[in-house]
Amino acid sequence: MHERAGTIARTEDLVDVEALLQAYVDTTPDLTNPAQRVVFGTSGHRGSAFSGAFTDAHIAAISASIAEYRAAQGITGPLFIGADTHPLSIPAERTAVEVLLAAGVDVRPSAGEGDAWFVPTPALSHAILAYNRGRDADDPARADGIVVTPSHNPPADGGFKYNPPHGGPADSDATNWIAARANELLERGIAAISRADADTVAAAPRFDFLAGYVGALAEVIDLAAIRDAGVASAAHPLGGASVAYWDAIRDQHALNLTVLGPGVDPQWGFMHLDWDGKIRMDPSSAHVMSTVDEFRDEFSLITGNDADADRHGIVTADGLMNPNHFLAVAIDYLLTHRPEWSAAAGIGKTLVSSGMIDRVVAGHGRTLLEVPVGFKWFVPGLFDGTVVFGGEESAGASFQRFDGTAWSTDKDGILLALLAAEIQAVTGQSPSERYRALVAQYGEPAYARIDAAATPAQKATLGALAPSDVTDTELAGDPITAILTRAPGNDAAIGGLKVQTDHAWFAARPSGTEDVMKIYAESFRGPEHLALVQQAAQALVARVLD
Repeated sequence: MHERAGTIARTEDLVDVEALLQAYVDTTPDLTNPAQRVVFGTSGHRGSAFSGAFTDAHIAAISASIAEYRAAQGITGPLFIGADTHPLSIPAERTAVEVLLAAGVDVRPSAGEGDAWFVPTPALSHAILAYNRGRDADDPARADGIVVTPSHNPPADGGFKYNPPHGGPADSDATNWIAARANELLERGIAAISRADADTVAAAPRFDFLAGYVGALAEVIDLAAIRDAGVASAAHPLGGASVAYWDAIRDQHALNLTVLGPGVDPQWGFMHLDWDGKIRMDPSSAHVMSTVDEFRDEFSLITGNDADADRHGIVTADGLMNPNHFLAVAIDYLLTHRPEWSAAAGIGKTLVSSGMIDRVVAGHGRTLLEVPVGFKWFVPGLFDGTVVFGGEESAGASFQRFDGTAWSTDKDGILLALLAAEIQAVTGQSPSERYRALVAQYGEPAYARIDAAATPAQKATLGALAPSDVTDTELAGDPITAILTRAPGNDAAIGGLKVQTDHAWFAARPSGTEDVMKIYAESFRGPEHLALVQQAAQALVARVLD
C-alpha cells in the first residue's frame, strides 16, 4: 500500500501530456523487445508511448490488420470508432481513421463536439447492435467497431480494442490473427501502410453515439420510476468519456441528477491516488473513490465510471459497495422486475465472483453460467438472449432490455449506475440495504484477493494444471467438492485452478503482466475462516507447483 493512497494527486504525479504525445509520434518500436510488439490481452492492445508499446506505428499496423481481417470475414458495413479521454486516445483515433479510410473501410467516427466527441465503450457496442438488428448473421453489410481506450489505466497509457459485429470484445481467434498480422506489418515497415489525407478524413461520415445511446435508455432502465421518485443522485464521470452523457441523461430524462467533477482533464489532476500511488480511474477502488467523499452528505446515491465508462462504482450512505455485493443486488432485483425476460435464460458470472451470486441465482430458480475471467465469455449469450445478465468481480456488467434483447454486449458502467437509482426508486431501499437483506437470507461471505510471488515457470505450470494434479481432499477443514481447471459454464480453460467446498472456495490465476499469481478466496464462515482458506490455498498451490 502506497503511503499516499487515497490522497489527492500532486503536481509530480501528473503526466507530461506534451511529451507523451510527442513520444507517440516519434517513437519507433523495437520489435526485438516483446514488450514493444502488438499483444492483445483480454481488453485489446495496451501500453504507453513512453515505453514504446503504444505508438503511431502500432496503431497504423493494427488498423491495417483489422481492415484485412474484416475483409476476410466478408464484413463490408460501417466500422464505428470512438475514443475515451486518455491523451493517447485522440491521436490514436486519428491514426486509425486515416489508415482505415485509405483501406476503403466505411469508417464512422464520432459526430460530437467538445466533451460529446468522446465515446464510452457501451455506447459504441450499443451502436453496433442497433445497426445490425434484424440483419442475418452472414449479412456482409453488418457493422463492427473499434474502441480506443485503456479503460481505467493511468493517464500515460493507451488502448485499442476491436469489437466484431456481435458488439462485444473479439474472441482470441480474431485477436490472435489481428496481432500476428500487425506485427508482420510492423516488421515490413509502416511506410508501406497507406493513409487518407486530411480532406478525406474531414469528409468521412460521422455518427452521433450520444443521441443513439441516451435516447434509447428507456428501453432498458425504468427512468420514469427514477424521475417520479425524485431520487437525488450524483454521477461522477471521473474525467472520462461519460461526462457529456451524464449531462444529456439528466436533461433529456428530467432526472434529479447532479454531475460531479471538473469535466475532462487529460492529466486527471483532481483524482485521488489508487492503492499503489498511481492515478487510476477505477470506480471500484475505495482509494480512487475518495474523490467523491466530500459529496457523501449531499446525496443518498453517488455513482462513478472509469475513463471509457465500462465500469461502475456505487456509493451509498454506507460507503462504496464491494462490486460483488452490487452484482448480487442487481441480479436479485432484475430477476423480480423484468417479467418479459425468458425464464430459460441464464445469469453469467466469472468464476472469481462471489458465491453469493450463486445462491441468489439458485434462489430464483435460474441457471448460472460460470465462465473464466473476461467479459468476452458473456458475449454469445447476451447477443442471442440466452443470457440476460453478465457480470464480473471487477465491476463490469451488462444486461438485456426489458424485452430480453441485447442492449450492449460490452460492459456498461452507465447502465449499472442507473440501475442503482432504479433500485432505490422502486424499492425505497439503497443497494447496500438490499444487500443486507440478501445476507440475512443467504449468509454473509468474506471475500478477498491476494497476490503471491510466482516465477514465469510457476505461472506457466499454474496455467496448465489438470484437476488430477491436486490430491488434497480437504480445504480449511471442509471436504473439497470440486476441483476445476475448466469453467463449468462453457468448458473453457480457466488458465489456473479453482477449488470448492460447501462453504468456501479459492481460485489461483497467473498474472498476465507481473511475476505474481492472483489468489481469490471466499468463505461463508466469516473472516477468520477466510484467513484459513487463504493459508490453505497458498500451501496447496505451492505443493502443486513444486
